[in-house]
Amino acid sequence: MDLPTHANLTSPASALVGDPAAFGRVAEDGTVYVKTSHGERAVGSYPGKSAEEALSYFVRKFEALASEVALLAARIKSGAMVPDDALAAVNKLREQVAALNGVGDLETLAQSVEQIPNLIEGHKAAYEAKQAAEKVAKEAKRAAALEIKEKLVAEAESLALSENWKATSERLKVLLDEWKAAPRLDKKSDADLWKRFSSSRNKFDKRRRTHFAKLEADSAVVVTRKQEIITEALALATSKDWLATANRFKALMTEWKAAGRGKRNVDTKMWEQFKAAQDQFFAAKNVDLEKRQGTMSENLKKREELILQIEALSPVTDLTAARKAFRELSEKWFKIGMTERSKRAALDARFEKIESEIAELQSAHDRRTDPSAIAQANSLVTGLQEAIANYEKQAEKAEAAGNSAKAMVAREAAAARRTWLAEAQKGLSEFGK
Repeated sequence: MDLPTHANLTSPASALVGDPAAFGRVAEDGTVYVKTSHGERAVGSYPGKSAEEALSYFVRKFEALASEVALLAARIKSGAMVPDDALAAVNKLREQVAALNGVGDLETLAQSVEQIPNLIEGHKAAYEAKQAAEKVAKEAKRAAALEIKEKLVAEAESLALSENWKATSERLKVLLDEWKAAPRLDKKSDADLWKRFSSSRNKFDKRRRTHFAKLEADSAVVVTRKQEIITEALALATSKDWLATANRFKALMTEWKAAGRGKRNVDTKMWEQFKAAQDQFFAAKNVDLEKRQGTMSENLKKREELILQIEALSPVTDLTAARKAFRELSEKWFKIGMTERSKRAALDARFEKIESEIAELQSAHDRRTDPSAIAQANSLVTGLQEAIANYEKQAEKAEAAGNSAKAMVAREAAAARRTWLAEAQKGLSEFGK
């Protein structure tokens, strides 16, 4: 029985070199055998499949375990594994190799597993260096967290005497959210900083409550004055002296504002009473005005007819033609005389919708034809293409030198940039549309 030999291979992944199928055969009864230096051994069968498929199945089992061996070696080299955990993994792999029913160079695979303990010893320094780096990173993280919380405390203390009640209350809420989101420190440091932070918030809150208690006392005066204004407004609501009463309502509005503010819910109710009287008067005034200005109905009809022509421009298929047509229709729109305010608002909204649509399309067109943006997009695509080519060269060089780990990193970097390149090319294709 002739067996391929790999005695000169010392890499933990050496069992993957060559064709694992050369170490097996399929008997006429479908039994699959693996070849070893001690003779053949049955590893199983794959009923209902061809000899080639059966052999491939057991080759794949061998290759899967060989890949685990190579992966363990790679992780040890990178310093990613605790040495004790790595040794436990070696013991497990020994058991798996010994019990493997697969087709491949089982002896070389077993030798590869036995080489890993030496690899662990050789890379202890890398693991210890990684642990030291993680310790430094942890200390840096704590220093950063401490800096964040000290800044939050300092700002809270600076706001304790603020009289900008609303803005400061909102800012302190934001600071509290930031405190909750900030990384935790040790228990004592967190407690000491929180005590200062909480004390500042409580100090401001006490002052704010005192301030609003005084406003509560003042609100009675505001209520009395506004009730007087409401009484006069109700008396004026049915007046037919349009000009004089409109001027008086304007004066009452000024007096209302000068009276100050009371409780929000009380102010809201009183405002509704005052506004209802005011609206009653102005509604009657507008009805009278409409009777005296019959042309307003005609103007409304013109606008309703014209808005249909304007809306017919949407959806826009020819931006240049749409802009020209909208400009001409707009001139007609603004030449139409007075229209009842309550009815014109909805028409104006429809007009502004078409105006906005055309403006947005024009803005998008300007962006797509911006030379600087196109140049920037081209530069990004070129840069990514160059980066991909560079990483592929690095991978080829690393593979030629036998450094598969470095080659894998370079190929992964190239693959990531191909994804970015596809997005960049997609963005570039949008220009000029």
